[in-house]
Amino acid sequence: MKYSKQRKIECQRSLFESIFFVAAGSFVVLLLYFGCDKAISPEKEFSGEPQAEESRENVDGSSYGKEIEEAVSILESEEQEQLQEAAISAAEGCADLYKDIKVLDTTFYQLGQRTKEQRRETVSRMGGLGYVSVSKGINMENYEEVEMFYSRYSDGEEAQVTICDIYGDGRFGCRTFLYRAGKLQVYYVEITWQEGGVPILSHTSVWDLEEIRLTEKGYFIYTNKIKISHGNLREHYRIKPLAEDCRALTEKYISGLSYIDYNLLTVDWNGSNVEDIIMDTMFGDIYHMHTGEYLKVHGGRVDAEIFEEIMTIYFPITIEQLHHCCGYDADSDTYECDLFSVRPYAPFGEVVDYTENEDGTLTLFVDGVWPDYDSDYDSDYAFTNQVVIQSYEDGTFCYLSNVVEQQEMEIPVIKK
Repeated sequence: MKYSKQRKIECQRSLFESIFFVAAGSFVVLLLYFGCDKAISPEKEFSGEPQAEESRENVDGSSYGKEIEEAVSILESEEQEQLQEAAISAAEGCADLYKDIKVLDTTFYQLGQRTKEQRRETVSRMGGLGYVSVSKGINMENYEEVEMFYSRYSDGEEAQVTICDIYGDGRFGCRTFLYRAGKLQVYYVEITWQEGGVPILSHTSVWDLEEIRLTEKGYFIYTNKIKISHGNLREHYRIKPLAEDCRALTEKYISGLSYIDYNLLTVDWNGSNVEDIIMDTMFGDIYHMHTGEYLKVHGGRVDAEIFEEIMTIYFPITIEQLHHCCGYDADSDTYECDLFSVRPYAPFGEVVDYTENEDGTLTLFVDGVWPDYDSDYDSDYAFTNQVVIQSYEDGTFCYLSNVVEQQEMEIPVIKK
């Protein structure tokens, strides 16, 4: 497709430029650049969930000191030291939870990944100790402190609040949001771990903010004054809790889908016109949803057997229809397959309600969240979807239909 080829060229150009900005990750970037159509890489979490908590997810705090010219802190040296000590103290309060922490690289303190339940336990412990704490896919503890901070800021009063973000590998990213003398700023403290659960200060950083906003729905959106290289102009936290059943439904049915690479969520469709939304750019996401692995593609094509097996499970479509709409080649018995992995500005969906229908299907009510649309607009209610799902006993499911309505932003429909 003309559109897909243009997007791939832009993807490669962006990856090539990143070589000059991220020396430490140059090998990975080169691998992506020369193999852009060979494999989809593990997602970079931008605290959607989506990538909506750690800011679809918030960009890893370690990048700030390297990619942004550090601002002059509005805190006194003593105040900075107090925040560092507070972060260490917070981590010490969870040290017993980290006794089994695995340090994979002692030079850079590269840590093994923590399970969601381990992160949840840490967030809960931190909350019980009085800290504002959060992690990807887990509700924020003591979020009222953020509301109080924003209220004081809105009244023109000096204010500060610290949010402790528990990363996937167990590090603590403690962001202190400050408003003082008319200036908005973040003071960042990162804590990592030594073997046996010993917390140590990794590094600190300071950067200025252009603005902050707290939405009625509960998104705390902040705008960096200087855009992070290959990152987000705006980042966010969902501070108000999302019902656990809605979180689970989001994770299972919605989180792996894109609003900008294909039209599954951006046009109205059902079984009668399903061919209209089937695109070669979607198979990588559906494959990952089905297998938990990232798709490897050779020569931009994928074997028909696996393509047809998966697509006929997740959509009400026949093999004959797939032959017609998905670039099938009979000689090689393969389908065209185009993958994208660099999507820092994409909206993401979250299930806010659902209905269990009499016919056994499930209707999900989804809000499209787009906190980094462009330099002027952001929204936690960009558009709404009603997605109907049929679940099967083996754990798989089928997307039966979608109805989308524009709310605060234009729907990003792709022309086939």
